[in-house]
Amino acid sequence: MIDSADSPLSSARRELLRGSAATLAAIGLASAGLGASLAGPAAATRKRFPQGFIWGTATAGHQVEGNDVNSDTWFLEQLQPSLFAEHVGDANNSLELWPVDLDLVHSLNLNAYRFSLEWSRIEPEPGQFSLAILDHYLRMIEGCRARGLQPIVTFNHFSTPRWFGGRGGWTNAESPALFERFCERAARHLARAIGHATTLNEPNLLRLLGWLNLPPAMQDLQRAMLDKAAKTLGVAKFTAGNAANSEDIDAIQTNLLEGHRRGRQAIKAARPELPVGVSLAVMDDQAVGAHSRRDEKRTQVYGAWLEAVNERAQYDEQGAVPAPHGVPLDGMGREIYPPSLANAVRYVHEQTSRPILITEHGLVTDDDTQRAAFIPAALSHLADVMAAGVPVLGYVHWTLMDNFEWIFGYKPHFGLCSVDRQSFKRQPKPSAAVLAAIARSNTVG
Repeated sequence: MIDSADSPLSSARRELLRGSAATLAAIGLASAGLGASLAGPAAATRKRFPQGFIWGTATAGHQVEGNDVNSDTWFLEQLQPSLFAEHVGDANNSLELWPVDLDLVHSLNLNAYRFSLEWSRIEPEPGQFSLAILDHYLRMIEGCRARGLQPIVTFNHFSTPRWFGGRGGWTNAESPALFERFCERAARHLARAIGHATTLNEPNLLRLLGWLNLPPAMQDLQRAMLDKAAKTLGVAKFTAGNAANSEDIDAIQTNLLEGHRRGRQAIKAARPELPVGVSLAVMDDQAVGAHSRRDEKRTQVYGAWLEAVNERAQYDEQGAVPAPHGVPLDGMGREIYPPSLANAVRYVHEQTSRPILITEHGLVTDDDTQRAAFIPAALSHLADVMAAGVPVLGYVHWTLMDNFEWIFGYKPHFGLCSVDRQSFKRQPKPSAAVLAAIARSNTVG
């Protein structure tokens, strides 16, 4: 369903965009989210990153592959009512054009590519695994290696099989075991050539969204959509990987935590030395005033996952504090704040004492000059915290190319490259050259 620009649903979506957080992935490690920044003061000398530093960019299966007809998300996109602004359709046709994508990553002087496995393609029906699709992802992994790219593989980036959603998704007590079975089968086929792996992408996102005061119209529409999905399939409850009602969030987090634990064990069993972690949605939370709710929010959203990173967010006794008047804003209406990435990285390391791999960090904007300025500014602050002793293994930018942004459709633009919706031609933006130069020199400043 495509809503008009002035509809209540469109207004609700804009509100969610203004408050949405970023992504962070942790591997024992951690990752940064959609934090934003503009160029700060020029450094007197360039700051050097360690030899072997990971420079990469990321995509996610449902957002770029197209026609994932067995997934929970595809199913929800077809319903009426639906929270999705439009259907994913062919997406960027990366299921076919993945070699073009890998060539593009290589051309940007990067040495890593993060992508995800689509569970619903690998296991379209319970216990039925597609060798053809497993071989497809193996070719992608081997294609990365052939181009000198380290494959960073996410085993589940939100979307799950429709049959999994029809069993209640992550509310089902059996969901951790089902995810473990999937991870075991996929890892047995793929793990030998993976560089780093994450089990889940942003499993704390639903709890984070609870702090964003989502418009009632959006929450009501989501409930109606999930009810329609359950009714259509003739099941008691339908829950998707990134769509669930508020009363289910506690059960979902319990099962996601166990799913991560069991999934990680299954992947490690296939290859014990493979680094395996989890990707979280986090923010650079900052306390304002004597009675700030920041620590309450951190406990609820990150506590069980011990992580953080993204754009800055300030909290006083009432909750979230709006961005100061006159500060630069990104395409979602959020403050563009250069130190956010470094602050989040520092926080995660303080909480975990683990080395950090930043698996997502980017900016949503139609003005690529903002992105071109934000990349070196954020990396300059990151270099500073690294010089202060925080171990960071690498930086993976979100995202390689403009793609399908879930309920918002194709309107938000995070990409280093644009994509023609008819020909699927990828075209690097000026910001891509900025990141390429930094990666080539392994310095910023």
